[in-house]
Amino acid sequence: MEGCLYDKSIRGVRREQAVGRMIQVLRETHQPPPSVERRLLLAGGSNRFGEANYRAVWGWSRLGWVGGKWQDRNAAGELLREVVELRYLPKYTPHDRWHIERWLPPEAYGSPDEWYAQTLELADGRSLPALGPYPDRGEYEHCFTLQDPRGEFVQLTPTVAEYIARAIEIGRSRYSGTERRRALAARDERAEKAYDAWAWEMLGGARCDSAG
Repeated sequence: MEGCLYDKSIRGVRREQAVGRMIQVLRETHQPPPSVERRLLLAGGSNRFGEANYRAVWGWSRLGWVGGKWQDRNAAGELLREVVELRYLPKYTPHDRWHIERWLPPEAYGSPDEWYAQTLELADGRSLPALGPYPDRGEYEHCFTLQDPRGEFVQLTPTVAEYIARAIEIGRSRYSGTERRRALAARDERAEKAYDAWAWEMLGGARCDSAG
């Protein structure tokens, strides 16, 4: 990855407002109801930090670190500036869907030295970790997108959430050795189909046709 440049344009998908010369991107955010969180905890248990192994997140609400060279443009598409930095951006698409995640331990991502050695990028002479800081408390990874076979919105309910988590747990029990595989290379390819294949292996091979 060293020497690779990111060239990205930030444009609001839902709505843009000009604030001075910069753009403010407004996101629709939601939190899962406590009843859903309880059912996910019941289905999947908790991790070493006392947090639920499974959680539900709204696409616009789930953010992740992405580093590189960015282009900021106004509503007319005119270039305002180029900057090299880490940005906290929506991690999943579709943005307007509920997604189920499962926690993976820090060791799934290798050691901190391995993490930074393999995620550091150079852009305009500056190095930065393209995937953000080392996940020393582990990280939640995508395992299911709630939508119907046509890709339409499906509402999140406690029963649906618990069913998905239990189904994945059953699949994981059949592939007990798969979590020994490292996550680092696949996270770098998150935008590609190879990431989905890795995630399903890491999460136990429980496939669902509507996974995103």
